[in-house]
Amino acid sequence: MRIGFIGLGKLGLPVALAIESKGHTVCGFDTNADVKKYLEEKKLPYREEGADELLQNTQITFEKNLKAVVQKSDIIFIPVQTPHDARFEGITRLPRARADFNYRHLFKATYDVIHAIETAGERKIICIISTVLPGTIKRSIQPVVDKANQMGDLVRIVYTPQFIAMGTTINDFLNPEFTLLGINDKETGDKIENLFTSMTNKPCFKTDISTAEGIKVFYNTFITMKTVLANIYGELSEKLGMNVDDIYKALSMADKRIISNKYLKAGMGDGGGCHPRDNIALSWVAKQSNLSYDIFTALMKAREAHTDWLVDTIMTYHEKKKLPILVLGKTFKPETNIVTGSPAVLLANLLSERDVAFAHYDPYIDGPTLEIDEPHIIFLATDHKYDLGDIPTGSIVIDPFGSTPDLPGVKVIRLGRV
Repeated sequence: MRIGFIGLGKLGLPVALAIESKGHTVCGFDTNADVKKYLEEKKLPYREEGADELLQNTQITFEKNLKAVVQKSDIIFIPVQTPHDARFEGITRLPRARADFNYRHLFKATYDVIHAIETAGERKIICIISTVLPGTIKRSIQPVVDKANQMGDLVRIVYTPQFIAMGTTINDFLNPEFTLLGINDKETGDKIENLFTSMTNKPCFKTDISTAEGIKVFYNTFITMKTVLANIYGELSEKLGMNVDDIYKALSMADKRIISNKYLKAGMGDGGGCHPRDNIALSWVAKQSNLSYDIFTALMKAREAHTDWLVDTIMTYHEKKKLPILVLGKTFKPETNIVTGSPAVLLANLLSERDVAFAHYDPYIDGPTLEIDEPHIIFLATDHKYDLGDIPTGSIVIDPFGSTPDLPGVKVIRLGRV
């Protein structure tokens, strides 16, 4: 397949080499003319594992301009940098001010490619690799694509950020956990999926573009979260006389709850007789031991703030529709009658603070029969297997778990699900 690259920097060139190594014809262009010298002299000025070996036999052509790349390619990858201000690199104290990435270079390159495709008059696929925040492409690139396609269906956009680390880009690209594809249409998605699976033999995860943008940055923040927790355990181990390496070894063995997809699905906060109380107790330990940062209080505050947001959502619909409120679920998890530490009870208590009347029902506590004679705003606070088939027409079901099917005459709001 003919693959083009607009941007052959520390991300683009290693990825281009990786793709070429799987038998594809690759060309590229970069505003830094030194890249042409790297290709001619078969040597990079930076360390990238595996690159020197691939450079010895590379046939990647450095084109004279962007237009030439578009003309010679079926798929154009854009790995242009989206830099952040030095204040936001994590090498200084966290500033009060925050800002989005700088998309100036990415937008210019992408707009120029779109224009070149229009001029060529031949359908092409643009694959953006650069890290962007959720909604960026929909807001700032898709309108330009739509305008270009008014004269003919020529431009297709895919967002495929790679989960790589500089220095091991080639190996990370060719041996991923999975490849992420943000797509607008099935035909394009299937074509790019075939490209990647032929190179990596690993699965592709396809979703819409905005969700893919989120997955990329959330993946990175997940790593930060794990690292922060590990270092908190290390500090507490030093202060309380524990062995942090044994903590690491023990937690690494927990491949059902911790090192797994358990608890990653959005819904309500965690609960039961252990989780909330242990975090609250450890917040006391944090204070007693002068821990550098009390993440345990932060976790409980985040849990509470999220529940407050759910209450806000209930109240918004209540004030708009003037319907009575019914909270379904009291227990801390499905198919049990235990309410200790229940986030459903927390929600009910926070809802009570709003001075609004509501009914609260749980089939494992109040009995299996629930009769509703008039439309309600129904909030699922515990993900029991409810039979909602007979609820009155005009009701609104707010479901943070996303498990409620469509119901005739009922508006079902699956929070966070498009």
